[in-house]
Parts: sequence; C-alpha cells; structure tokens
Amino acid sequence: MTSKPVDLDGTPPQDLGYAGSVVDKAIEYMTGQNISSIAIASALLGGAMGMLARSVAEDAIIGILNNAIASVRNGELRVMADAPPPRPSA
Repeated sequence: MTSKPVDLDGTPPQDLGYAGSVVDKAIEYMTGQNISSIAIASALLGGAMGMLARSVAEDAIIGILNNAIASVRNGELRVMADAPPPRPSA
C-alpha cells in the first residue's frame, strides 16, 4: 500500500481530515449540479497539481505521482470504485 500524505517535516498534516471533508462537499455540490465525473476529477487534479507546484519541489511531486501510479497498479483505486457511494450528509 502507498504511504499516507505527510507535511514537509514528515508528519501527517493536522488538517488533512478537514481538507478532505471540504473536497467531499465540493464534489457533492458539483455532482448535484450535473457536472460530469471526468470534469470534476480533472478540475480537482489540476488544482491539486497547481497547489503542489506552489508548495513542494518537483522531485516531491514526482514521488506523489509515483505513489498514485502504484495505487492504481496495486488495485487500491479499484477497491474504492467498488465501495458504495458515501451517503449525503444532512
């Protein structure tokens, strides 16, 4: 399995859960607006790449992308695709 995201000092970001919740809400909103899955994913990936480019060195970005590739090859994303969708919150 791939490693968990870490801050520059090697510790997990304290606000990772909160950031994930915000992204989940944004995805939920865009889905409700009938924006296609590929458009949502492409926009999020582009935004993430831009954030990484402003935050870390290119070697670190390559490492992150290599971890993502390993996740695909190991079937981790397939497991996520087979999971039931999250229930909308109230």
